[in-house]
Amino acid sequence: MSAYSDLLRAPGVARIISAQLTARFPNGMLSLAFLLHIEHITGSYGAAGLVLAATSIGQAVAGPLTSRWMGVWGMRRVLTLTLLISAASMGAIAFVPMTVPLYMLVGGIGGLATPPVQPAVRTIYPKMVNSRQLTPLFSLDASAQEIIWVLGPVITTFIAVQLGTELAILTAMAFLIGGGVWFIASPEVGRVRIPRSRRRLGAVLRRPPVLLSTVVGFLLVGACAAVEAGVVATFGEGGAESGLVLAVFAVGSLGGGLALGGIPITRWAVARRMLIVSAGMILATLGLDFWWLCLTLFIAGVGIAPALAAMFAIVSASVKFSETAEAYGWVGTGQLIGAAIGSAIAGFTIDAYGARGALVVAAVFAVIGCVIPAVFRRWHPDLRGRDASPIPDTEPVQVPRG
Repeated sequence: MSAYSDLLRAPGVARIISAQLTARFPNGMLSLAFLLHIEHITGSYGAAGLVLAATSIGQAVAGPLTSRWMGVWGMRRVLTLTLLISAASMGAIAFVPMTVPLYMLVGGIGGLATPPVQPAVRTIYPKMVNSRQLTPLFSLDASAQEIIWVLGPVITTFIAVQLGTELAILTAMAFLIGGGVWFIASPEVGRVRIPRSRRRLGAVLRRPPVLLSTVVGFLLVGACAAVEAGVVATFGEGGAESGLVLAVFAVGSLGGGLALGGIPITRWAVARRMLIVSAGMILATLGLDFWWLCLTLFIAGVGIAPALAAMFAIVSASVKFSETAEAYGWVGTGQLIGAAIGSAIAGFTIDAYGARGALVVAAVFAVIGCVIPAVFRRWHPDLRGRDASPIPDTEPVQVPRG
């Protein structure tokens, strides 16, 4: 733990982690807040699902685009513009009566305008700490984000039930604006300038570690989404057991990230971490008892944050600094698509085979997510003794003659 205390004492690290977590806190709130709000207005979960789908599609498309724009117009300009549009879309959904197609349109615009805080902060990290501290910092970041998924749904549900769905959306908006302004005003955001990328959009996916991280991230988050659907189906939407099991799942990830964050990144790093996830999820399919699911999903959770941290590290070490934001944007898009597809497949499986079917889907996703980095381990850089910072961008140097 001394590595983490040293990190938090480094200038600006504690502040930037806190600011970006606050700005990203709506990620754990909005889906549920929109679901409850649209269902309350229309009386249809199907309509609410359409709005959520439109929002998710917007977020998936935006990931690499807005991340790349930060190299063109600067981080603060892009973050400020997207923050304003995103907040406006939340306010419109909360307070402006609309038809379902219009809710979908506004949700899609809001998704497109999701502030690229995650790619921005992971681009900034290598400029804040030395190379020895970078991998533990990625691990600390991946672990800390579990707070979003533990507290976000709990806060949203409480406010929506006690005070109204409009206030639940407004609370998410308050986190977005407060955290976003805090993050944008951070000195590190002003000091770090992302060079303009000279390659076309999507070319960064030709780098094997980026493609590997995007694919494995898709499978990992798809597995987590299927687990969430299976747990809710097991205990019912109103069952307190669902929230407790998912909280234990997230706590496992938080603990695993902190405990394993200092382990060196070898070519087997992602595969080994995904093996922990796979083992826990396979065991979870053997029974639907509350305590059994708590135990097995805690085991699965132990591998999640370390796997994400390893993926962030190999992406950082494999791309030029001008490409980092776009690379993380693609990784984020893969995770969003994984969440959507994992939830959808799990939903159909629950209808056909019951809650256990969703856990089987999760286990299949996780096993594939373990096999792929093992088979393609040559794409996975070995970072032992290596600097995990991005490759510097080089410019032609004019040499005076004479």
